[in-house]
Amino acid sequence: MLYTLIVGLGRSGLGLHVPVLSRARSHVLGTFADHPIVGVDPGDTARAERRDLLIAESLRQARDLLDPARTVVHLCTPPAVRAEVLREVAGLGFSRILMEKPLAGDLDTLRCILRLAREHELRLSVVAPWLHSTLTRRLVQLVGHREPGAVRSVSVTQHKPRFRRSLTTSSHTSAFDVEAPHAVGLLLRLLGDAQVRGARCADLRVGTTTVPNMGGAHLELLHTGGIRSEVLSDLSAPVRQRRIVLGMDDGSVVGHYAVGQDDDFAQLEITRDGHTTREVLRDDSLAACLTDAYRGYAEGGDGGAGDLGLHVRTVELLDEAKRLAALSPADGTHSRKEALSHGR
Repeated sequence: MLYTLIVGLGRSGLGLHVPVLSRARSHVLGTFADHPIVGVDPGDTARAERRDLLIAESLRQARDLLDPARTVVHLCTPPAVRAEVLREVAGLGFSRILMEKPLAGDLDTLRCILRLAREHELRLSVVAPWLHSTLTRRLVQLVGHREPGAVRSVSVTQHKPRFRRSLTTSSHTSAFDVEAPHAVGLLLRLLGDAQVRGARCADLRVGTTTVPNMGGAHLELLHTGGIRSEVLSDLSAPVRQRRIVLGMDDGSVVGHYAVGQDDDFAQLEITRDGHTTREVLRDDSLAACLTDAYRGYAEGGDGGAGDLGLHVRTVELLDEAKRLAALSPADGTHSRKEALSHGR
């Protein structure tokens, strides 16, 4: 049975991983050790009082509380410091590593992470709820069976208001690192490899305050089979939306991913011959992602590292998108409405 160490007690680690794991530990028997979750925050920016969470002052102290050979480490630190923390974690003997998305924020960090994984024989996996989603499995089925018809185009919309976090923390420096990794991984799973054909980024503006590149992002991809897809992520939107639209030869498919922790249901609308059918799907995708990883590790496997190539490719595409967006006119040349108009 496996212990848990969460490194990084911010929004992902403390706000998402801890409560999901606390529920899973009581439902997935024979996988989790009877020991509190251990948490470490390298920046010492978070403290938490929970019965199921034991705070360690350092990674070395965490190692003394746990058996590295039987521990899954959740690396929930910001992308900019992730390689440095991974080096320390690996040096202490931990080898089962669950990385928060994205795997890396740029190509240099990606190369460093992959080198560390080889040198320390790490079993590296990435937290990717959308790839473990009930809705995604249904979409894969529809695309594979060509219902209704072959895919012609796909668009993914990811809107959410993210003002407070963007104004008060620097954990992310580009909107491409917030929601887009979910969408790009999903598109690669559905449609195969792709090349970047266009990218734009918008600043977040609140009064006289501007946060560069954190207002939203737009990405256009051309997949190997000739299908075009796009991702639109608006981090200043007034409402939350996580939607995918597939244009098909004989109709369309619209999927709505769950937008919050309070209601873990997804919806699917299939239109064929002018008639629309609707499905409501239970979709606790983060719980599925984490429990699948633990089961894989407990059985001596890699915890889902078979998808590592897909996550590497996601980082490569997003890195190219950021470089291309940096060459595009900034918000001052084109209005925000124009910069993020596609896919609304």
